[in-house]
Amino acid sequence: MKCRVCGNELFDGAIFCGECGSAVEATPYLRQPIDDRRPTDTRVVTGSVLRTLSETAARQKLAVRQTPPPAPPLIDQSALPDQGDLSEPVPTWVFAASTGERVVVAGSGLVGRKPVAAAGESFDQLVPISDPTRSVSKTHLEFGVEGGELWVLDRFSSNGSAIVAPDGQRRECEPGRRYRLARGSRVEIGDQHLLIG
Repeated sequence: MKCRVCGNELFDGAIFCGECGSAVEATPYLRQPIDDRRPTDTRVVTGSVLRTLSETAARQKLAVRQTPPPAPPLIDQSALPDQGDLSEPVPTWVFAASTGERVVVAGSGLVGRKPVAAAGESFDQLVPISDPTRSVSKTHLEFGVEGGELWVLDRFSSNGSAIVAPDGQRRECEPGRRYRLARGSRVEIGDQHLLIG
């Protein structure tokens, strides 16, 4: 019996051809002949052909890598929660001290020569003011920003605090009470003052 693909002599009971590997038609469990479409070309491949094949494969891999990634899916903006008008700048406050210090205010804090929070208190900022005459108490003033508005509170300082509004009206601060400030106000602390911007 001979192989139908390569013509090689097969031994009795062979299932596959020992030369080309194709299935033998006479195998009892194969009901239909198998169409073996493998090429019968067994020529030797030279180095130049291999080089050409590897260059082609490299170009294909490079083309796959250079393909831009797919665009991200579009987000339905109406499904996102309303975040307000993000084009509006966030209001910031600045203390410009008569002694030359300039501080951007954020959150809550204390102002004084050497401000220190009491036990159990916590503040975002401690703003030291240099005062050689010691008219400013160690912890003179407390401040905070709530709802975009700035407020101050006298911390029972020795020399007290006062607010001069942009229109020139002066008001003594009652210790322990919050006072809202407008931009352009001046807060007097001892012999020094803070311009609010």
